[in-house]
Amino acid sequence: MNRRFSLRPPSKQRTVSAEEPGVAERVMNAFESILVEAGERAATLEAVAKIAGVSKGGLLHYYPNREDLVSAQLERFDELVREDIRTMKAAAGGAVMHFLQTSLWSSSPLDKAFVAVNRLAPIAPAETQRRLADVQKQWLEVLEAEVGPELALAIRYIGDGLFFNAVFHHGEPGNQHRRETDVADLVSLLRNVRGS
Repeated sequence: MNRRFSLRPPSKQRTVSAEEPGVAERVMNAFESILVEAGERAATLEAVAKIAGVSKGGLLHYYPNREDLVSAQLERFDELVREDIRTMKAAAGGAVMHFLQTSLWSSSPLDKAFVAVNRLAPIAPAETQRRLADVQKQWLEVLEAEVGPELALAIRYIGDGLFFNAVFHHGEPGNQHRRETDVADLVSLLRNVRGS
Protein backbone atom coordinates (compact mmCIF):
# COMPACT_ATOMS: atom_id res chain seq x y z
CA MET A 1 0.00 0.00 0.00
CA ASN A 2 1.40 3.39 -0.97
CA ARG A 3 1.54 6.04 1.69
CA ARG A 4 1.02 9.62 0.64
CA PHE A 5 3.10 12.23 2.35
CA SER A 6 1.86 15.60 3.47
CA LEU A 7 5.06 17.56 3.00
CA ARG A 8 6.13 20.05 5.59
CA PRO A 9 9.41 21.80 6.44
CA PRO A 10 12.09 19.39 7.73
CA SER A 11 11.46 18.35 11.35
CA LYS A 12 14.82 19.47 12.70
CA GLN A 13 16.36 22.82 11.94
CA ARG A 14 20.04 22.24 12.67
CA THR A 15 23.19 24.26 12.27
CA VAL A 16 25.48 22.25 10.00
CA SER A 17 29.21 22.54 10.64
CA ALA A 18 31.83 22.77 7.89
CA GLU A 19 32.59 19.02 7.87
CA GLU A 20 28.97 17.82 8.07
CA PRO A 21 27.62 18.57 4.58
CA GLY A 22 29.51 15.59 3.16
CA VAL A 23 27.42 13.11 5.15
CA ALA A 24 24.09 14.82 4.43
CA GLU A 25 24.99 15.02 0.74
CA ARG A 26 25.96 11.32 0.65
CA VAL A 27 22.61 10.43 2.18
CA MET A 28 20.74 12.53 -0.40
CA ASN A 29 22.80 11.09 -3.26
CA ALA A 30 22.02 7.57 -2.04
CA PHE A 31 18.29 8.32 -1.78
CA GLU A 32 18.25 9.80 -5.28
CA SER A 33 20.28 6.93 -6.73
CA ILE A 34 17.88 4.31 -5.34
CA LEU A 35 14.88 6.26 -6.63
CA VAL A 36 16.39 6.43 -10.12
CA GLU A 37 17.58 2.82 -10.28
CA ALA A 38 14.90 0.94 -8.33
CA GLY A 39 11.97 3.24 -7.57
CA GLU A 40 10.32 4.72 -4.51
CA ARG A 41 9.47 1.47 -2.70
CA ALA A 42 13.12 0.40 -2.67
CA ALA A 43 14.24 3.71 -1.12
CA THR A 44 13.81 2.65 2.51
CA LEU A 45 15.78 4.35 5.27
CA GLU A 46 17.80 1.14 5.75
CA ALA A 47 18.67 0.92 2.03
CA VAL A 48 19.62 4.60 1.89
CA ALA A 49 21.84 4.30 4.98
CA LYS A 50 23.60 1.26 3.50
CA ILE A 51 24.31 2.93 0.13
CA ALA A 52 25.40 6.15 1.87
CA GLY A 53 27.77 4.21 4.15
CA VAL A 54 26.22 5.52 7.36
CA SER A 55 24.30 3.92 10.21
CA LYS A 56 20.54 4.33 10.30
CA GLY A 57 21.07 6.49 13.39
CA GLY A 58 23.51 8.64 11.40
CA LEU A 59 20.93 9.06 8.65
CA LEU A 60 18.20 9.97 11.15
CA HIS A 61 20.51 12.63 12.59
CA TYR A 62 20.13 14.56 9.32
CA TYR A 63 16.75 13.34 8.08
CA PRO A 64 14.55 12.22 11.02
CA ASN A 65 12.08 10.44 8.73
CA ARG A 66 11.49 9.50 5.12
CA GLU A 67 9.26 12.51 4.61
CA ASP A 68 12.26 14.76 5.24
CA LEU A 69 14.23 12.91 2.55
CA VAL A 70 11.36 13.39 0.10
CA SER A 71 11.20 17.12 0.93
CA ALA A 72 14.97 17.47 0.51
CA GLN A 73 14.85 15.70 -2.87
CA LEU A 74 12.13 18.05 -4.08
CA GLU A 75 14.14 21.06 -2.85
CA ARG A 76 17.22 19.74 -4.67
CA PHE A 77 15.16 19.50 -7.87
CA ASP A 78 13.88 23.07 -7.42
CA GLU A 79 17.42 24.42 -7.09
CA LEU A 80 18.68 22.50 -10.13
CA VAL A 81 15.76 23.79 -12.19
CA ARG A 82 16.51 27.38 -11.16
CA GLU A 83 20.13 26.87 -12.17
CA ASP A 84 19.12 25.34 -15.52
CA ILE A 85 16.76 28.21 -16.33
CA ARG A 86 19.53 30.74 -15.59
CA THR A 87 21.95 28.79 -17.81
CA MET A 88 19.36 28.43 -20.58
CA LYS A 89 18.72 32.19 -20.67
CA ALA A 90 22.44 32.96 -20.88
CA ALA A 91 23.47 30.11 -23.22
CA ALA A 92 25.86 31.27 -25.94
CA GLY A 93 24.22 29.03 -28.55
CA GLY A 94 20.74 30.17 -27.56
CA ALA A 95 17.97 28.70 -25.45
CA VAL A 96 16.82 26.24 -28.13
CA MET A 97 20.26 24.66 -28.54
CA HIS A 98 20.72 24.45 -24.76
CA PHE A 99 17.28 22.92 -24.26
CA LEU A 100 17.73 20.26 -26.95
CA GLN A 101 21.29 19.39 -25.91
CA THR A 102 20.27 19.00 -22.27
CA SER A 103 17.28 16.87 -23.32
CA LEU A 104 19.79 14.10 -24.04
CA TRP A 105 20.39 11.87 -21.01
CA SER A 106 23.86 12.59 -19.65
CA SER A 107 23.48 11.51 -16.01
CA SER A 108 23.66 15.20 -15.07
CA PRO A 109 22.42 16.21 -11.62
CA LEU A 110 19.24 17.59 -13.23
CA ASP A 111 18.68 14.39 -15.25
CA LYS A 112 18.88 12.28 -12.11
CA ALA A 113 16.78 14.67 -10.02
CA PHE A 114 14.12 14.80 -12.76
CA VAL A 115 13.77 11.01 -12.82
CA ALA A 116 13.86 10.83 -9.00
CA VAL A 117 11.02 13.36 -8.69
CA ASN A 118 8.97 11.36 -11.20
CA ARG A 119 9.53 8.26 -9.05
CA LEU A 120 8.12 10.12 -6.03
CA ALA A 121 4.77 10.75 -7.74
CA PRO A 122 2.94 7.81 -6.08
CA ILE A 123 3.62 9.13 -2.56
CA ALA A 124 3.69 12.89 -3.16
CA PRO A 125 1.46 13.39 -6.21
CA ALA A 126 0.50 17.03 -5.68
CA GLU A 127 4.06 18.16 -4.94
CA THR A 128 5.63 16.30 -7.86
CA GLN A 129 2.95 17.23 -10.40
CA ARG A 130 3.16 20.90 -9.43
CA ARG A 131 6.93 20.93 -9.81
CA LEU A 132 6.98 19.04 -13.10
CA ALA A 133 4.27 21.28 -14.57
CA ASP A 134 6.15 24.35 -13.35
CA VAL A 135 9.46 23.35 -14.94
CA GLN A 136 7.72 22.63 -18.26
CA LYS A 137 6.12 26.09 -18.06
CA GLN A 138 9.44 27.80 -17.28
CA TRP A 139 11.25 26.04 -20.13
CA LEU A 140 8.44 26.96 -22.51
CA GLU A 141 8.54 30.64 -21.49
CA VAL A 142 12.29 30.85 -22.19
CA LEU A 143 11.84 29.12 -25.56
CA GLU A 144 8.92 31.42 -26.45
CA ALA A 145 11.08 34.47 -25.81
CA GLU A 146 13.52 33.18 -28.43
CA VAL A 147 11.31 31.63 -31.13
CA GLY A 148 7.67 32.51 -30.41
CA PRO A 149 4.88 30.39 -28.90
CA GLU A 150 4.08 27.94 -31.74
CA LEU A 151 7.65 26.88 -32.47
CA ALA A 152 8.49 26.87 -28.75
CA LEU A 153 5.79 24.28 -28.07
CA ALA A 154 7.05 22.07 -30.91
CA ILE A 155 10.60 22.33 -29.52
CA ARG A 156 9.40 21.39 -26.04
CA TYR A 157 7.72 18.27 -27.44
CA ILE A 158 10.89 17.41 -29.38
CA GLY A 159 12.87 17.78 -26.14
CA ASP A 160 10.45 15.45 -24.34
CA GLY A 161 10.96 12.84 -27.07
CA LEU A 162 14.74 13.20 -27.00
CA PHE A 163 14.80 12.75 -23.22
CA PHE A 164 12.52 9.71 -23.28
CA ASN A 165 14.54 8.01 -26.03
CA ALA A 166 17.85 8.89 -24.40
CA VAL A 167 16.71 7.36 -21.10
CA PHE A 168 15.25 4.31 -22.86
CA HIS A 169 18.35 3.61 -24.99
CA HIS A 170 20.94 5.01 -22.59
CA GLY A 171 24.17 3.03 -22.54
CA GLU A 172 23.81 1.49 -26.01
CA PRO A 173 27.07 1.73 -28.03
CA GLY A 174 27.28 4.66 -30.43
CA ASN A 175 23.96 6.16 -29.35
CA GLN A 176 25.38 9.27 -27.66
CA HIS A 177 27.22 10.45 -30.77
CA ARG A 178 24.22 9.72 -32.99
CA ARG A 179 21.88 11.62 -30.67
CA GLU A 180 24.24 14.63 -30.57
CA THR A 181 24.27 14.61 -34.38
CA ASP A 182 20.46 14.40 -34.37
CA VAL A 183 20.28 17.48 -32.12
CA ALA A 184 22.57 19.47 -34.44
CA ASP A 185 20.39 18.43 -37.41
CA LEU A 186 17.21 19.38 -35.54
CA VAL A 187 18.57 22.81 -34.64
CA SER A 188 19.55 23.38 -38.28
CA LEU A 189 16.07 22.32 -39.42
CA LEU A 190 14.39 24.57 -36.86
CA ARG A 191 16.49 27.53 -38.01
CA ASN A 192 15.37 26.87 -41.60
CA VAL A 193 11.72 26.64 -40.54
CA ARG A 194 12.01 29.85 -38.58
CA GLY A 195 13.72 31.64 -41.47
CA SER A 196 11.22 30.51 -44.12
